[in-house]
Amino acid sequence: MSEPAPLAAQGSNRTSRKRRFSVDSLFEDTTPRAVGVKDFPAAKEIRLERIEADPDQPRRTFDDERLEELADSIRQEGVLQPIAVRYTADRDCYVILHGERRWRAAKLAGLSVIPAIVRDVPEERRLIQQLMENVVREDLNAVDRAAALRALKAQMDNAPWERVADAVGIKRSRLFQLLGTEKLPVPVQEEIRAGRLSEKQSRVLQGLATPVQEALSHLITREGLGQNEAQRLARAVHDDPEFARMPSDQLIGRLRAMREVAEARPVNRRGHPDLAGALSRVLGEDPGDAGASAYIGQVLEREGAAPLTRDQLDDQITAIAVALAQLPSAPLPTRERRRITARLRALQSLIAAALAPRPDA
Repeated sequence: MSEPAPLAAQGSNRTSRKRRFSVDSLFEDTTPRAVGVKDFPAAKEIRLERIEADPDQPRRTFDDERLEELADSIRQEGVLQPIAVRYTADRDCYVILHGERRWRAAKLAGLSVIPAIVRDVPEERRLIQQLMENVVREDLNAVDRAAALRALKAQMDNAPWERVADAVGIKRSRLFQLLGTEKLPVPVQEEIRAGRLSEKQSRVLQGLATPVQEALSHLITREGLGQNEAQRLARAVHDDPEFARMPSDQLIGRLRAMREVAEARPVNRRGHPDLAGALSRVLGEDPGDAGASAYIGQVLEREGAAPLTRDQLDDQITAIAVALAQLPSAPLPTRERRRITARLRALQSLIAAALAPRPDA
């Protein structure tokens, strides 16, 4: 029979089978709420002065009013979501990856520290992560998104746009819609950055002459021009070089008049602008006389009639201009002058209608 092992040896075996605890084990949460939960050791509370904004991050515009609203929320509830930062040893500071608005608002709220998660992000992945965070968010304006996408393309060794779109998870068609904002004049881009003009509203401006783009943008942002109205005006002036040569104030006034006429003019049962009354008065006829309207109907419908050439239109417009220039000094009795005045007012309606975009264009 073998002898029992020495007591010391038995104690040694029992000790070796015991669970070993580290110092960290003393602080582990063993309550039911900790099941399935893992602590994130990179979370910190960092003094605001040790944090810097990333000069290369996509967001370039911060709305002061919305920042102040966020600051008010932080004063009441604190920072509810940590920002993300990376440590840079050369400047001994933390650079923001995501959450610059929260950082700015925290400073406005008078905080001295902010919760942050420290990430070690490779340089080549930093812009991609920021774009994935910001490009798909609706609160980042389209102009800043476009600039960031172009910067990412350069960082990816001038990769095809398809690869850039895949890198940030957006459709290729959406990418080119965003890039289209870069072709707009700087004042229009600033309207987009300020949130007064949406990227969707700006699409109607693309392809127009620069002065027309700025004038239409003014009507949209300052005078509530609707999308359908903007599209009709854009089609009406698209191929007319005269509008591109107009001074800004005159161009805005011209477009405004075209809009007002298009909104105000009545439409008859056939869906065409009801210009018969105005044309009848210009011709000196009674607009209610059905017999006298045969010629007017032919003029309006143009059935089987060859359209006027540019030269013919120029000749007729010149004749009207010469007649109007001579009218003030013409020896006409008061009664005749009143009759002509009524016809000129009707002519003015026809001219405004001719300048307005067609409803079916």
